Amino acid sequence: MPGPFLDLASARYSVRKFSDKPIAKETLDLILEAGRVSPTACNFQPQRILVLESDEARAKVKECTASHFDAPLTLLVCYDKSVSWKRKYDGEDGGPVDASIVTTQMMLQAFDLGVGSTWVGSFDPQRVRKMFNLPEHYVPMALLPLGYHAVDATPGAGHASRLPLEKTVFYNEFPEQ
Repeated sequence: MPGPFLDLASARYSVRKFSDKPIAKETLDLILEAGRVSPTACNFQPQRILVLESDEARAKVKECTASHFDAPLTLLVCYDKSVSWKRKYDGEDGGPVDASIVTTQMMLQAFDLGVGSTWVGSFDPQRVRKMFNLPEHYVPMALLPLGYHAVDATPGAGHASRLPLEKTVFYNEFPEQ
């Protein structure tokens, strides 16, 4: 029997149709707090989040992606590569993973508060950089449109379609391909 977290994680879906209802500051603060308390490599906390809620900022988002869904608010999730953890063996940057964890926790907190979201990775990073005057060491990883579901918002057709565990989880070694 699934617990409350699995129920929440299973029910959450990418919202692509939002109502005009604004998100209260207290609600937004809880969503941002979920990102703040996210685990990051060595607790370096490289996430840098820009809240885009003004009409001007929302217009800029529309210039960077077609996947804005007219959300009343969008979070631009970046990581600061000057502080993110680097793996000593090959220099791999942990920033993308950290930003992904932060984004995921904010999405789940938003859903728990009745706020919809969609992780948008389809954007022009150079345009985002220019439009929002990002410092060179900030790397944009995700746009996260947030808002209350429109009355007729529904999950995408494939939302509930998941591979069985035995197709994605293996014990001790991967099978021969």
